[in-house]
Amino acid sequence: MSIGELKRGVSAEVEAQREELIELSLGIHQNPELGFQEVKASRRLTSYLKKNGFKVEKGICQLDTAFSGEYGSGKPRIALLAEYDALPELGHACGHNIIAASAVGAGVALKSAIDQLGGSVVVIGTPAEELHCGKGIMVQRGAFDDIDAAMMVHPSVVDVASSLALACISLEAEFIGKAAHAAARPEDGINALEAMILAFNGINSLRQHIRDEARIHGIITKGGEAANIVPAYAAGNFLVRTEDESYLDELKEKVLNCFKAASLASGARLEYKWSEAYYAPLRVNMALAEVFGKNLEALGRNVAPPMNRAFGSTDMGNVSTVVPSIHPTVAIASIEALPHSPEFCSAAASEMGHRGLIDGAKALAMTVVELIGQPETMARIKEEFLAQHK
Repeated sequence: MSIGELKRGVSAEVEAQREELIELSLGIHQNPELGFQEVKASRRLTSYLKKNGFKVEKGICQLDTAFSGEYGSGKPRIALLAEYDALPELGHACGHNIIAASAVGAGVALKSAIDQLGGSVVVIGTPAEELHCGKGIMVQRGAFDDIDAAMMVHPSVVDVASSLALACISLEAEFIGKAAHAAARPEDGINALEAMILAFNGINSLRQHIRDEARIHGIITKGGEAANIVPAYAAGNFLVRTEDESYLDELKEKVLNCFKAASLASGARLEYKWSEAYYAPLRVNMALAEVFGKNLEALGRNVAPPMNRAFGSTDMGNVSTVVPSIHPTVAIASIEALPHSPEFCSAAASEMGHRGLIDGAKALAMTVVELIGQPETMARIKEEFLAQHK
């Protein structure tokens, strides 16, 4: 059977799963779970893979809600990545329910092609993409050591085969002061909240003098108990993002100096911790992106040119440091919709969202057929990866 016939076959297999995949997506959407707590989502996805003949391993990389599901044997081993964590308060406003369903749908659709071509497809469940860099942890623990290429498809407002993402690291900061009566004896207190506000003001001044693509943002998670008590404790969470890791190190020092200066000025003691795992910048494999883009276009979608600015950060960047990777997007909402908004959450369960799920799964499956069935394509992808990482 020709590659073209196999691609049409896997597309038809995705179509045959349409109702089950939509049900799977909606089940995850209606039961949002935060990072490392995605018990229901992980169970739904592994059950679906196991029912369809995949060899499933749960709790990989010492992460309870991570998993792998493999079909086939031998090389190449192509990974399809599922995300399924939700955002605090907003639920699936990033559409991870669609990412998860498209990955398992594509994997199951590939069974007959794998039987004919050989090779393996591995659906890897990656928890805690939001805030905790789950894939970064999994990279460190060897989840991608024997993988030849990795891909996923993310819902968005545009169809894009190649996108950029910033390096990112989080900072947990605390100021410890001294409580006092805010009216009777304010001179006896040390105001931890004022220290946090001073740090914010320092960061706001710093923003004028950083590179255009860099980003610093944060929230105060604790700021006091009552207005008539000098706050003895304040806490905040901050993200620092840049296009490259060397500038990230430089900017981290400047950000931390804002907190040290606030501590010195206020008298409040500073305690801080940078996250152990950080989001690496995304290194898109353009040869792989080209294959995916053509398959997405074949489904009737108008694929936009490669993005020239980063959309944010993703732990797919960490995967891209060890294996050829892509992080394309498929449109599920109008251009006015904002990711991480209630409107985008609604789109992730809409008819347009369902179309994005099915098209994403088809394009993933068709791309895997080419990687396994055309050794010269896989060789070109690996050659680019090696040149990228010299």
